[in-house]
Amino acid sequence: GFGRYVISATTPFTRDELLTKVRNFAPDVVIVDIRLPPTHTDEGLRAALEIRARHPSVAVLVLSQYVQIGLAMQLLADSAEGVGYLLKDRIGNVKDFIGAVRRVAAGGSAIDPIIVSTLLSKRRSDDPLVALTPREREVLVLMAEGSSNQGIADKLVITLRAVERYV
Repeated sequence: GFGRYVISATTPFTRDELLTKVRNFAPDVVIVDIRLPPTHTDEGLRAALEIRARHPSVAVLVLSQYVQIGLAMQLLADSAEGVGYLLKDRIGNVKDFIGAVRRVAAGGSAIDPIIVSTLLSKRRSDDPLVALTPREREVLVLMAEGSSNQGIADKLVITLRAVERYV
């Protein structure tokens, strides 16, 4: 039941090889390590950005060893639809990982909670997040992680109507 996938996290394609696979096989979602051969720096991210630009129907889930906020912001800049950014060492639960892949493939998002927290803690002097209440922040974090309104209501033990107000 997943559909077609190109998995680069365990198969070390180069950026060009990955882009060729995506062009030839039209996968539903690409799971890619942020570091690809030959330099193992940010080729995976650059490939993910190119896939999103050239193949908007292909979802992209990027795996990274470390929180790299600048790279995460590049990936999420246009839209968080059909995109994920997860930290490798936090993918211990197979059920959660499969849920993240399904969410991204369906057009949702899957952003690691540590990345969300780091993004929320980076404040500008004119930061609009300052005006959020603690509950609004909780809802925002759960939204960024890909939770539905009903999922947020269940996790926070509040009504669906309350979630809609916070959103």
